[in-house]
Amino acid sequence: MQFGVFTVSDITTDPTTGRTPTEAERLKAVLAIAQKAEEVGLDVFALGEHHNPPFFSSSPTTTLAWIAARTTTLQLSTSTTLITTNDPVKIAEDYAMLQHLAEGRVDLMMGRGNTGPVYPWFGQDIRNGIELAVENYALLRRLWTEDVVDWSGRFRTPLQGFTSTPRPLDGVPPFVWHGSIRSPQIAEQAAYYGDGFFHNHIFWPKEHTQRMVEFYRRRYEHYGHGAADQAIVGLGGQVFMRRNSQDAVAEFRPYFDNAPVYGHGPSLEDFSRETPLTVGSPQQVIERTLGFRDYVGDYQRQLFLIDHAGLPLKTVLEQLDILGEEVVPVLRREFAALKPAHVPDAPTHAARVAAAGGKTDATVHAPADDVTGQVRDEVEVR
Repeated sequence: MQFGVFTVSDITTDPTTGRTPTEAERLKAVLAIAQKAEEVGLDVFALGEHHNPPFFSSSPTTTLAWIAARTTTLQLSTSTTLITTNDPVKIAEDYAMLQHLAEGRVDLMMGRGNTGPVYPWFGQDIRNGIELAVENYALLRRLWTEDVVDWSGRFRTPLQGFTSTPRPLDGVPPFVWHGSIRSPQIAEQAAYYGDGFFHNHIFWPKEHTQRMVEFYRRRYEHYGHGAADQAIVGLGGQVFMRRNSQDAVAEFRPYFDNAPVYGHGPSLEDFSRETPLTVGSPQQVIERTLGFRDYVGDYQRQLFLIDHAGLPLKTVLEQLDILGEEVVPVLRREFAALKPAHVPDAPTHAARVAAAGGKTDATVHAPADDVTGQVRDEVEVR
């Protein structure tokens, strides 16, 4: 099982000091968090995508490439890649490029995001959100698996004789998770393709998460990818820890109360009781997280949100130390002991290459016209 952290890249005022970090400071903090995640033995770092204040992460591949150059084992992912408003051609190119630079340590999570105005900013209509997710992803898969693509659809200009470059590393595209909080259509999409399904799991009660994951598992089996309990599931979660649970609650309360997403709403106690948010001791986090298995079954990836709501970098790095030293080793051991042999591990590039029969040089070698992109003998002479 993989354990890691994800960030939504918010720039939020620290309610205890009144200071708001700059974009540059926040970006450098995220780079430090990613490197620290590998240092303490975590498996995954995931970064969101936003195109509006108060967020900075408009280009996740740029940031993840920097992190790839400074890490050796860390799996790099996105906590949202906007399949609805990004051009599938650009996604295919950018993430194949990142896959090469990171030597395979890349996967990504498709999502629709939570910012409605992003649709018109990129020339789309939010009322087409699900249809965009379905059509764009179908094209993305073809761009990664077919060397030459002819395509036409509803939301994009047609493609004729198009080759996305670079081709996927070793002939195997990055693994894809489909992230959704509330849309069964996205769980259906993940199941149809045999991809992973990631439930954010930080805002809703466990019964909702259970229904979404169970639906995905049933549909995964329906489409013939394996038994329901072999479906690839990931969960989010949010934690804040101190040695003493009362200290954790007292320190985190002002950040919770003023958080841009759930601040000024339910109390910390109510929210913690009704959702998976866990504020307390390391042992409480261990027990709560192990309990996720009771309602979603055996799953492959657990990501924690630890840098939200204005928490200072020093505090976040302390949280990572606790995760790496006290929490994740226990979770890793306990989950492994419970997992049946037929339930697969989290997908990795190496495992997927082996399943495909070994590495393939997917490079497309073709002479082309440097103006039109067409092969020279196909260009009509006038």
